[in-house]
Amino acid sequence: MNTQLTPSSIQSLIQSGEGYNAEFKIRVPSKLKELSEEICAFANAAGGVLLIGVSDDNQIHGAEIDNAKRSAIQNSLNEINPHIPTILCPVEVEGKTVWVIEVNSGTQKPYVLSGAIYVRQGPNTQKLTTVEQMRDFFQQSDRIYFDEAPCPTFDLSRDMDLSWFEEFRLESGLSKTVSQQQIIQNLRLVLPDGNVKNGGALFFGSAPELFVETAVVRCIAFEGVTKTQIIDDKVFGGPLMKQYGQAMQWLKNKLDVRYEIEGSGPRKEIWEVPETALKEAIINALCHRDYYDKGAKITIELFKDRVEISNPGGLTSAISPADFGTKSHSRNPLIFGLFVRIHMVEQVGSGIGRIRDLMKSTKLPDPVFRTEGMFTVVLHRTVEETVEETVEETVEIILNAMRNNPMVTAKDLESLTGLTRRGVEYHIDKLKKEKRVRRVGSTKGGSWELLTHHS
Repeated sequence: MNTQLTPSSIQSLIQSGEGYNAEFKIRVPSKLKELSEEICAFANAAGGVLLIGVSDDNQIHGAEIDNAKRSAIQNSLNEINPHIPTILCPVEVEGKTVWVIEVNSGTQKPYVLSGAIYVRQGPNTQKLTTVEQMRDFFQQSDRIYFDEAPCPTFDLSRDMDLSWFEEFRLESGLSKTVSQQQIIQNLRLVLPDGNVKNGGALFFGSAPELFVETAVVRCIAFEGVTKTQIIDDKVFGGPLMKQYGQAMQWLKNKLDVRYEIEGSGPRKEIWEVPETALKEAIINALCHRDYYDKGAKITIELFKDRVEISNPGGLTSAISPADFGTKSHSRNPLIFGLFVRIHMVEQVGSGIGRIRDLMKSTKLPDPVFRTEGMFTVVLHRTVEETVEETVEETVEIILNAMRNNPMVTAKDLESLTGLTRRGVEYHIDKLKKEKRVRRVGSTKGGSWELLTHHS
């Protein structure tokens, strides 16, 4: 049994670099178990290829493996349980010997190596150690990762967004000389039976929402701070990366964006909510949403005082509340790996921390994360009290309301101004101190009187 990989397909794999389904080793590691861990992780995910004799920076060095070492590696691979048929074979590439171990996504998950389950997270292998992580993996493998399951009606020649595919090739530094067919193989977007995987359809399909109805982003803008009055409602479909782009553009048109000109360079955009925090939250939603949930979509809700980004599926049980923000466990590792390739995800598991830091650095309130059922990120907009005109506008709204209805309540003023109860009380106290208004009668039954003689 020999590898299906030809020297040219191995070259293209090397050019594509390490990733969710490719791992390079410059030489045989002294601990052979390292190789078995990688193969075990590939079998538990989308399958993959391990190349020995190639460095992390995609250079071919070649490797010598004698028969004794070869059978030792084979014995180590045989310790994976249940048994996975794997082969280690040499291929001549550019005059050097590269050793190839290839494995398909296993049909009898989970695969275990000396009592532990290994999985692929982005370009890394992770060992599942806690019961929660393992339980979550069993639940996932029981219904198989959504993005690994087949999308039988998707036709590569008809349903692919080819211009986006070429853009992806450019962004991820994939060689122009490798055929599209070969890249599709390298990225493991197709199952052995020829069906395109859901992840491939979602990431590269021109209209994935035709195959997965809820695979869209819905953007809704509300008038005030509650959901009573909708002023805009759009639904964006298309490849996931385009959904991201359209959602960001929609937010940009609605939020305040200032421009700073620095020297002769390009002008710098300053968004009232840090642009990168919004980016992280939306990419996070696209990578980690539960696409099995047929009822819900990703929603971006814009209120006068905040942005809320929600996706179906709370935290996976592999992430304990204590690990939240430091560990990542993707429901859709294939999609996650594709976003990693175009540098839309920085390091695995650091997005939450980055959102926190960005909000802090712009002196905005801490983000709020709600993780029950839906996963929601709440990002507060600029604290308006700092802007004088807005304060003056707010004061005018309050004074007008009191003029028109002396019995107006604090609750009425909350909905009129979009402020919190504390915000309203702050302004009323200030107006009283400045002798611009006074309260006549009791707090409950009294009324407001405007004092015109304030200086």
